[in-house]
Amino acid sequence: MTLPLPQFVAAGEALTDMIRTGPQSWDSKVGGATWNVARVVAKLGLPSAFAGAISQDCFGDALWDASVEAGLDTRFLQRNAASPLLAIVHELHPPKYFFVGDNSADLHFDAAALPAGWMQAVKWVHFCGISLAREPLASRLVTLAAQLKAAGARISYDPNYRAIMDERYDATLGQMAALAHLIKVSDEDLLGLFRTDDQTAAFAQLRAMNPNAAVLYTRGADGASLYHGDEVWHAKPPKIEVVDTVGAGDASAGGMIYSLATSPERGWDDHLRFAVAAGAAACLAAGANPPGLEAIEGVLGLIVAKDSRV
Repeated sequence: MTLPLPQFVAAGEALTDMIRTGPQSWDSKVGGATWNVARVVAKLGLPSAFAGAISQDCFGDALWDASVEAGLDTRFLQRNAASPLLAIVHELHPPKYFFVGDNSADLHFDAAALPAGWMQAVKWVHFCGISLAREPLASRLVTLAAQLKAAGARISYDPNYRAIMDERYDATLGQMAALAHLIKVSDEDLLGLFRTDDQTAAFAQLRAMNPNAAVLYTRGADGASLYHGDEVWHAKPPKIEVVDTVGAGDASAGGMIYSLATSPERGWDDHLRFAVAAGAAACLAAGANPPGLEAIEGVLGLIVAKDSRV
């Protein structure tokens, strides 16, 4: 029996975090911003897939197994006989890292090899992370996003700033922002993307790229705001016992997409509350572990969204 095609797809990178735990010791963790968002939405119960390419070695095996465990549609996960993409996290406080992935498997992703008819079946497609800063993959993904939008899919975009996104990324930022129905950005993203200390000016520049897009603007413990048209809603996370903030941003993005995809009749204030609750729930457990609906609903009632005019 042929499985139905997923309603949500995240297209981009999956990688392995190599985390230094001592002078001569390392720990590996499966990860990648795009892949994490796919897991978040799948955990919430929406049929989901990660569209990307991974290696055929032990690192790729770990990502494949974790994708299966997460319930992702593996018809969209490609295996390539190239090297793995690694994020070398050599310091934790504050995090310092670099990427190893010259001609790695992720760069060989082929959208033409995805299941037939998927563009007509999918409702939301998410793009984010370093996949959009690594050629030739970046150009393929921008082209794919344009094709999907033309086919009627909703596009979400989270730049998820990293140091490799320098001036060369500016054109991609503009293209993806213009294509997106939803943009998720953090305060730290803005400073890096626009190479400025003026967050207000940077945010204005981002909104000018697509005034019609809804923008989820997250600020860590200070909460988040949702901008749509000339209105804005604000919400703060509840007071919780934070175990780990890793993956909170991806959980917020995934929570927002899930809410928009499954309950489009909700008001923007409710979508924001759900996104903030998802981010908060992700902080209740160690590591980038997607929160389930029960965990999100456990904090949702503690969050109030207030609206005001921009």
